[in-house]
Amino acid sequence: MANLPLSFTEYTRQLMGDERFERYLQSFEEEAPVSIRLNPKKVGSERGERREERGERREERGERVPWCRNAYYLPQRPNFTMDPLLHAGCYYVQEAASMFLDEVLRQHLPQHQLTALDLCAAPGGKSTLLAAALPADSVLYSNEPVRQRANILLENVTKWGYPNHTVTNAYPEVYRKSKCHFDLILCDVPCSGEGMFRKDEATIREWSPQNVDRCWQLQRSIVSDAWACLNPGGLLIYSTCTFNTKENEENVRWFLETFDDAEILPVDVRPEWHITGSLLPGFDAPVYRFIPGITRSEGLFMCVMRKRGERDIRGTRCEVRGTRLPSSAVLSAKELFSYLAPRTSHLEKEGASKKNVPRTSHLDNSELPCIDLPYPLAIAYLRGEALVLPPDTPRGIVTVTFMGHPLGQVKNIGTRANNLYPKEWRIKTTHVPQEYEPVLK
Repeated sequence: MANLPLSFTEYTRQLMGDERFERYLQSFEEEAPVSIRLNPKKVGSERGERREERGERREERGERVPWCRNAYYLPQRPNFTMDPLLHAGCYYVQEAASMFLDEVLRQHLPQHQLTALDLCAAPGGKSTLLAAALPADSVLYSNEPVRQRANILLENVTKWGYPNHTVTNAYPEVYRKSKCHFDLILCDVPCSGEGMFRKDEATIREWSPQNVDRCWQLQRSIVSDAWACLNPGGLLIYSTCTFNTKENEENVRWFLETFDDAEILPVDVRPEWHITGSLLPGFDAPVYRFIPGITRSEGLFMCVMRKRGERDIRGTRCEVRGTRLPSSAVLSAKELFSYLAPRTSHLEKEGASKKNVPRTSHLDNSELPCIDLPYPLAIAYLRGEALVLPPDTPRGIVTVTFMGHPLGQVKNIGTRANNLYPKEWRIKTTHVPQEYEPVLK
């Protein structure tokens, strides 16, 4: 059993009640569930869904996460680092509760072209889910204020490989000052992390009542900036990975009192999902809690708000001005201001040739010759090693693939192929498994 802070256990037991809290404590003695979400652009699950409709099972892929399309629980945690398909963006390792966003989008997302913003997006799980769920030709901005985390976000977004997706590095107030507007804003805000105690012991050491107070105040500031950027008729999805009501129900109540044009939207959920509603006495608005030991997940709180009014598509969209913008670069706050304007196009292909931009072929570089690598060479490539390719491989820039999925590029000079995989993305371990153990089967 984890050594939980006394002030946390006293408060949370009172909040949840004895029975629910004891089930939560019991979860620390259980294996945390492992789940992945497939990239429908690269792998998809339509074939598997058709097989299930015929009564066939996909036991080898695992049990489906019921509130998310293309998502599965795995029977145990594999060595994801050594799976080239992870690096190719074929799937994303994501905690199951976070995937509840997919159910929200399925029920409430308009089916027309949208402009969306993930305001606190690193490391990129919810952003990649958004990218796959948005209607065709929609535009998504994924923002992270901390530069180092923004670089991790950029890696995951680039590997996921969706067009019209830009990573920015700015504080929320920059978006507010830009007077740019969005049809959908996700605020997965920084929080005290109580819902991740089972998964990450570091969050236990960092927790304190003082940090809870800092978090709920910061969260109100973030959502206030976001609300100013939301189009009438637009959706704002608020989420945390914590339990206390200060960061959850009390914040939502404050949002409703502060924003006269805000309303909460319900989400239809099934009883067998074991999702908990509001725990704040006297506040019965539709909010959704995932509690370890009750739901098959870590902790999450989510609420969906809509800004009343009709969407005005004239001059409210936040998109890129002038030349085509590569998604394989992080926009700073200053650069963000210079790019905000009515829509042109987001094509990453042009950006791929710019200096200091990682050479990857997760995007559309279909005009390049391709060479498929066996598993040992794929791992060597991901570790940054030079390769020796078959003698008939064309000279120059070549895309290397694994099982047909692009990993990146090399420069083939004949005697060897120089590795162009970004240094910061490379596998650091020197261990190489004897055999490939695929996660996707």
